[in-house]
Amino acid sequence: MINGLHVSWQTLALVALSTVSIYISLIAFSRIAGLRSFSQMTNFDYAATVAFGSITATTAVSSEVSLLQGMFALAALFTTQSLLAYLRKLRRVEQVTDNRPLLLMDGSRELRENLDQAQMTRNDLYAKLRLAGITRLEQLEAVVLETTGEVSVLTVDPEGRPVDSRLLSSVDGPQRPVRSGLPTHTADSPEPTDPSSEPATGSNENR
Repeated sequence: MINGLHVSWQTLALVALSTVSIYISLIAFSRIAGLRSFSQMTNFDYAATVAFGSITATTAVSSEVSLLQGMFALAALFTTQSLLAYLRKLRRVEQVTDNRPLLLMDGSRELRENLDQAQMTRNDLYAKLRLAGITRLEQLEAVVLETTGEVSVLTVDPEGRPVDSRLLSSVDGPQRPVRSGLPTHTADSPEPTDPSSEPATGSNENR
């Protein structure tokens, strides 16, 4: 026993062995599961990353959790994450598991309702803009709060071209940007039709 610490060398050796073993297991499982393991692309990826850390720490220092239990928990969590990532290819599953990105600014215009929904203040928003290197609000095309909590800042194209609407097609409102060219129809309104598919009228009818 170490004087004054009330812990034996044997206990410390077991903690060290458990720490190294569970860490190696974590790396091994992440190699098997692939690059997505710690990517934090979505909210469920972030939750899985937090859980990985919790399992690793608990297994390393807790005498109530064996190394085998910790390894099994890691394997189960990696399997769940991989399965969920695969199932997210289905639209319905993705809608259940994922939050939607939220538009915070359309150009230099702040969307106050969306900021309130995200529980962000103007100071929070401006701090993110400074970190992105923005010096003038006129530089902005769109600002989006991603599902991971990160803020994406899209700047104005030097040639004046709008943001490709496909990049913002999954971004939630409730207000929709006009400057960036996002479609303004809602889920309850009909999809815009292709003019080329409409029957010819006017001069063609008179022929």
